[in-house]
Amino acid sequence: MNGWVLRAIVLGALVVGLRAALGFAMVYWPTQGSWMRPLCLVVLLVAIVFWGLLDGRKDREVHPDPEHGSDLTISWLETAAAAGLGSGAVSWLLDWLPKFDLGDNGLLFELTAGASFIVLLVFIPGLIGVGLGRIIADRQLNKSAKRPAPQVPESTATPA
Repeated sequence: MNGWVLRAIVLGALVVGLRAALGFAMVYWPTQGSWMRPLCLVVLLVAIVFWGLLDGRKDREVHPDPEHGSDLTISWLETAAAAGLGSGAVSWLLDWLPKFDLGDNGLLFELTAGASFIVLLVFIPGLIGVGLGRIIADRQLNKSAKRPAPQVPESTATPA
C-alpha cells in the first residue's frame, strides 16, 4: 500500500470521527460548542503536523542531500485530496443515519466546498510538518557531523 493511501484513510477517518463526535456533543451540550470546535480543529492539526514531521525527518535521514530527497509535496497533495473527498462522502452517508448530526449538508457541498476545506486543512499543515521535520533532521545530522571522532590514546610502550 502506498504511503499516501494509508495517510488519506487515517486522516479521513479522523476527520469523520471528529465531525461525528462534535455532532454528538453539539446535540447534547449545545452551549459548549465555543470550545469544542477549536479543540477538534487543534486535534486534527496536531495529528497532521506530527505525521508530516515524521515524513520529513525520515526523508532527510534517507536522503541527506536536499537536492535528491523524495517529492513529498505530491504525496501530501494526493493524501489531502483523497482524505477530503473520502471524508466528505462518508460524512454525507453517515448523516442519513439516525442519531448522527453532521450538519445536513448535501452531497454536492460535501464533495466540493467541504472537501476543498479538508484538502487545504491537510495539505498545508502536512507540508509545514515536512519542512519542520527536515529542519530537525538537518540539525541532528550537522550536530553529529561536527562532533569529533574519539581519540584513541597511543600506547607508551616502545616497540622491541
